[in-house]
Amino acid sequence: MSLIDALNWRYAVKKMNGQPVEQEKVDKIIAAAHLAPTSSGLQPFKIIVVTNQELKEKIAPIAFNQSQIIDSSHLLIFAANENYTEEGIDAIFDRMNTERGLPLNATDDYKERLKSMLLPRTAEENFNHAARQAYIAFGIAIAEAAVLKVDATPMEGFNGPALDELLGLDKKGLRSVTLLPLGHRDEAGDWLVNLKKVRVPKEEFLIEFK
Repeated sequence: MSLIDALNWRYAVKKMNGQPVEQEKVDKIIAAAHLAPTSSGLQPFKIIVVTNQELKEKIAPIAFNQSQIIDSSHLLIFAANENYTEEGIDAIFDRMNTERGLPLNATDDYKERLKSMLLPRTAEENFNHAARQAYIAFGIAIAEAAVLKVDATPMEGFNGPALDELLGLDKKGLRSVTLLPLGHRDEAGDWLVNLKKVRVPKEEFLIEFK
């Protein structure tokens, strides 16, 4: 299946049937998100995977009782770093250089320029930057799920601080950004399943300078 065909197949599933998704497919979805491009290769976010049913039931009220939380096979939570730190940037570049067989100081000039841009900014500015990187991976995960015929429902409708407290993310320097329940559509119970996919017409969506 081409990516375009997969994206035409997918939709924001409103009702899942509770059936498990093969772990191999979940692993591929996470791998795709892991390979997503990020600014300067910093990967300033984590993916939390929840399969524990009791925990999903605790998360559901935090996400306005959207049934996909409970009925999903796996719930992916994308959480961005609250801020950038000098130690964190150093660690990223040390790993990068080590794995490429380069001296640790090979990228010092670039690294110091990056620090000079990021570290003086407010924590909120840096969190917003990190969240945008998480969204890139989020989109790629949705696309890979579609290619694998796994249903995935993108969600921003949840109480982030409450979820962060429940999972202890606030103690790890993370803030939840988006949720992505993975599962299989309940064709008999989902009002959206047979409705036409509608997008803004291409001539309105696209602006070209030739």
